[in-house]
Amino acid sequence: MATINVTDASFRSDVLDSDKPVLVDFWADWCGPCKMIAPALEEISEELAGQVTIAKMDIMENPGVPGEIGVRNIPFMVLFKDGKPVAQKLGAAPKNQLKGWLESEL
Repeated sequence: MATINVTDASFRSDVLDSDKPVLVDFWADWCGPCKMIAPALEEISEELAGQVTIAKMDIMENPGVPGEIGVRNIPFMVLFKDGKPVAQKLGAAPKNQLKGWLESEL
């Protein structure tokens, strides 16, 4: 399963009401580091399919949720479990670091 796109409107159903953990990657089209980690997140999404859903939210098209959560810089990733934010990571990192961090939080 590849990454899913989440909007302000779908955030509750896609993330908060999910029966498995969801990692939300807050990004924007103009953000170079965001584009750098996108392929790694796609691969991690497939490698950890069934354990976690990886979702992407464009902060320019969806200002509501990032504003509520307090997203100041991107890329910014937040792991939600049972509708609650349980871990967060700011900035780009190599795939093995991202995957290691995510696995340690699951």
